[in-house]
Amino acid sequence: MAELELYAGPNALERIRQNGLKQALFDYALGASGGPKWFVLAGLDKVVFSEFFAGRQSPLHAIGSSAGAFRFACFAQQDPLAAINRLAQRYSQTIYSAKPDAREITHKGRALLDYVLGEHGVDEILNNPVIRAHFIVARCRGTTALENKPLQLSGLLASATANMVKRKHLQHFYQRFVFSVPGANLSIDDPHSMSSHRVALSTANLKAALLASGSIPVVLEGVKNIPGAPPGMYRDGGIIDYHFDLQFGPNQGLVFYPHFYKTPVPGWFDKKLPSRRPSAKSYANTLMLVPSDEFVASLPYGKIPDRKDFEKMTPEQRIPYWQKVISESDRLGEAFMELAQDAHVADKIKPLAF
Repeated sequence: MAELELYAGPNALERIRQNGLKQALFDYALGASGGPKWFVLAGLDKVVFSEFFAGRQSPLHAIGSSAGAFRFACFAQQDPLAAINRLAQRYSQTIYSAKPDAREITHKGRALLDYVLGEHGVDEILNNPVIRAHFIVARCRGTTALENKPLQLSGLLASATANMVKRKHLQHFYQRFVFSVPGANLSIDDPHSMSSHRVALSTANLKAALLASGSIPVVLEGVKNIPGAPPGMYRDGGIIDYHFDLQFGPNQGLVFYPHFYKTPVPGWFDKKLPSRRPSAKSYANTLMLVPSDEFVASLPYGKIPDRKDFEKMTPEQRIPYWQKVISESDRLGEAFMELAQDAHVADKIKPLAF
């Protein structure tokens, strides 16, 4: 059974065919939203962060939203393996009350963030000369900015309806904000012409930006008035950039993208729109690393973890299940390192599935 599948855009495939699967080919890494779905990639992250990109000298722009932002906050610390293990261990053992409200879930999110970053994590991220972190956050407009649940839900419904008509209409409800380490040279091209606003990360705002990037509407409280950013309410970056439909510059290197699925969904509201797929141009330079259907079928319950597990399973069911997935995901890391050393790896890469 092939545990891991590789998919690549035409430019990426050609360069890998010429050079092999070398970390020097990549200038960008992407981390998608998805909450507990990330557990299926944990073993892959462990080797990618600590082995594949070890010893790198040139900057690698690590761009993440929500869970992807949390992962890359680990990547940019001095000991990324220890950090990613802290994230997996603490997140997988999270327990809420029977009917948690947004305040309780937000409190647990802050505690998780403090644990993962530890005493020195913020400074290590800000001062990492190689792994250049970028956290995507959505600044809310209108009723989407309110904490009153019925009003916020009305704003979500309106924005979902607008998105159904045309993706670019999301900009009437949300603005993309990219919180980047100081001095990072990153450009973003959105095929739907939604603008990107940049804010420099600092000791004053890094935790707030990270928390905001994962602040799921209604489920968590938003983060208001992040230091260094325009006043307002900030929420989950996956609202706009769930799995991404973007091009990056100015460097010409490839995009490294471990992902749960072979078919990415551009924005959060696109999950129920099967025809809404990223543009091929956005993925021309991208290599995707995806768990195979056979690997997923071999997991407990035959599926990737997701946020609904909190509702459908007791902690006694959920925690062993999630930790088993984390353990099994080490097989993906082993498979990737074998592929990276395979002289014929290009022959095993498939064209993009969308």
